[in-house]
Amino acid sequence: MTLALSADNRPIAIASGFILVILALGTVYTLAIQGNASFLSPTYLLQQLQVGSFLGVVAAGMMLVILMGHIDLSVPWTLAAGAMMATAVGGPLAIPVGLAVGLAVGLVNGLGVAYLRVPSMIFTLGVNAVMRGLMVAHTGGFAPQTEATPLMEFLAVNRVANIPMPLVVWAVLSLAIVLLLQRTPLGRYVYAIGNRERAAYLSGVDTRRVVLIAFVVSGGLSAFGGVLLAGYASKAAQSMGDTYLLPSIAAVVLGGTSILGGRGSYLGTVAGVILITLLQSILSVMQMPEAGRQIIYGVVIVAMLLLYGRQRRTE
Repeated sequence: MTLALSADNRPIAIASGFILVILALGTVYTLAIQGNASFLSPTYLLQQLQVGSFLGVVAAGMMLVILMGHIDLSVPWTLAAGAMMATAVGGPLAIPVGLAVGLAVGLVNGLGVAYLRVPSMIFTLGVNAVMRGLMVAHTGGFAPQTEATPLMEFLAVNRVANIPMPLVVWAVLSLAIVLLLQRTPLGRYVYAIGNRERAAYLSGVDTRRVVLIAFVVSGGLSAFGGVLLAGYASKAAQSMGDTYLLPSIAAVVLGGTSILGGRGSYLGTVAGVILITLLQSILSVMQMPEAGRQIIYGVVIVAMLLLYGRQRRTE
């Protein structure tokens, strides 16, 4: 009982409750309109988890940055650049080149935030604009005409034992993030910096190096998410990263990670990703107009943030 009501587990319980509500609403709607419970079918749920895996990869990197009290607003064009350069190079070097682009962007972000002491919101937003300009110059302003490699499509579309490969990739990545946060000094330093960077520095932590590493990981995972998306769509697109910035931040925050840093669990981020994916799915199934989707999407986010805010004030 103590575990279920602890500060770290309460947001996970709230997000899980919202997930159950969404599943119930989707089931009622499909039963009423279609006469079946297709919303709860294993095939449909696996498909949603496959789609959510791309967001999960991006949100994993975003969580590391937010845990330190920073933000990475370069996600949209880091994701697009990783996908565009991977498909442009092609062959066996496609995925390494895509990842290298993301790592390079993360390195620039980390240097600017950690060593130049520029606020992360401003610096990463500027880097995002630079990446946009570079990619537009690369394509001449036209849509990319390149195609994804077979390996990229395998990682994004194929199945192993009827389990979508993106879900397998996300599961392996999730295990690595959990081990990093809970079993390594780097993970402890991330939380320490989020709680109070000056105190962490005075205790002997190389705070600048930790911040740099976190931004490099975030950039790499954003680009890797773009590589997977390009494999899923069989090609890259200039605007493919635009729809992943706010959802990745929302997934982390809705999962209970404090936007001010120092507090949160990766399991909460996983719950946040599933919540957002299912919410987007049910609104699509209901053929909700875009204006209505945005209103409902915003109401759910605000409602959960209010719940988290109330619980923190009472602690």
